[in-house]
Amino acid sequence: MATQDKHHTAVPRRAGEAPTLAAVEAAELAADLAEAPATEAQPADTEPDAAANAANATQDPRELFLSTTPTRLFFTAALPGAVSMLASALYDVLDGVLVGQFLGPTAFAAVNLAIPFVILLFAVGDLVGVGSSVPIAIALGAQDDEHANNVFTCATIGIVGLGALLGAAFWFAAPAIMAAMGATGELAEMATTFLRVYAVGAPITSMMFAVDNFLRLCGKIGNSLALNIFMACLGAVAEFSFIRFGLGVFGAALGYCVALGVAALVGMLPFLFGRYKLRFVRPRFSGALVHQVFAAGMPAFLNNVAGRVTSVLLNAALLAQGGEDAVAVYGVLMYASGVVFPLIYGTCDSLQPAVGYNLGAGQVVRVVKLEKRIFAAAAFISVSMAVAMLLFPVQITQLFMADASEAILGLACRAFPLYAIAYFMRWLPMATQSFYTAIEEPRPASLLSLFAVLLAPVAALVLLQPWGLDGLWLNLTVSTAASSLLSLWMLWRLRQRLRGER
Repeated sequence: MATQDKHHTAVPRRAGEAPTLAAVEAAELAADLAEAPATEAQPADTEPDAAANAANATQDPRELFLSTTPTRLFFTAALPGAVSMLASALYDVLDGVLVGQFLGPTAFAAVNLAIPFVILLFAVGDLVGVGSSVPIAIALGAQDDEHANNVFTCATIGIVGLGALLGAAFWFAAPAIMAAMGATGELAEMATTFLRVYAVGAPITSMMFAVDNFLRLCGKIGNSLALNIFMACLGAVAEFSFIRFGLGVFGAALGYCVALGVAALVGMLPFLFGRYKLRFVRPRFSGALVHQVFAAGMPAFLNNVAGRVTSVLLNAALLAQGGEDAVAVYGVLMYASGVVFPLIYGTCDSLQPAVGYNLGAGQVVRVVKLEKRIFAAAAFISVSMAVAMLLFPVQITQLFMADASEAILGLACRAFPLYAIAYFMRWLPMATQSFYTAIEEPRPASLLSLFAVLLAPVAALVLLQPWGLDGLWLNLTVSTAASSLLSLWMLWRLRQRLRGER
């Protein structure tokens, strides 16, 4: 395919050519991200349609994603997406507050030990949800509704089936997992109970992480936001009620499972009745389809799985070196991170359908403009979190444990500044990975994800071992610095490839 002038908005395709981004187009995106100015003038004749599009997010998704000016589309899609993820994140924070305030430090530590394995359960929904959304968006942009509906149907079936298999595995393995972590007595019992509740609900609860993507693909951005807010409110009421009824960590887990399950079912009802763009059809599974979905979803999956492996290793090291207090402080850091990470992820993820639609339609320059806005927003969110963690370590810790001991507060004041440095850089690997995923280049996205969440942290865990607890608090900072350098190198290599093609 011939290289197009950068001012052209459409890339012609040969008959039968797959609607994916060629390597030279990917390189052109990277070069424009590095060189183009932050804002570009929009043609005046597009503004009236853009305003109408932004005002009506329930319109035809092709019109929304292909006609709205990039800045308006960014705010139309990214703001609800970020708020949607923030609602879920705030509920996660509330979950930690309820457990820490009403059930005590041992329960809080037990939940923190189990959470990495709970997220592994949810990783299946994220793998198939994100992995299917990329080819669905590209197919819809190319007006291939038949393929889009088949991917959607197969993905839904796959999430339920894989959720059931993983749920059964974690139910039986839970006691052995906690014993291997070094947990004993009441701590091990609580952590096992917490994990088993999620294991039972996995076939349904995992669907929630895909429903969000399916709604946005249909242009139902407001519905996605409303569903996440509904889920967070229901979960807060259910969890608080179950804890107050004396159900302990069982009630904490059950409340969230009820909220996720009900929200997933509510979100899927319009699809079941054929009211949205995506519809259920007779599934046609194939090896090529499974490979396409798994390849596109692998970066997100690796973020979840490899990241949880790292968390397990860090928890074990913290338990050995600092006891329950160190694990509790690390839990506070995780909950605090649980606010900023979903905001960045929500901003990037909410625009992936728009990127896919534009790739399918050959609108490469629009993709460049959208990606520039994603990188800028991710940087702003991440740096803001770094400042908050530097300024308010005691306040954030006491939010989760009002009766925190002097030893815990002392650990927190030492840990927060060392941990916060990472957030001055963390946005770059996340946005770069999202960029590669969105342009259907899963291999470099997967490599970056694996390096950022597993290889670099494990290497830092070994290299910083002589530093004791300080080395554990610095783990994220050191690994993020290495991942940021890798991200810059990857984008630079794409830029060099572009110059070579020219």
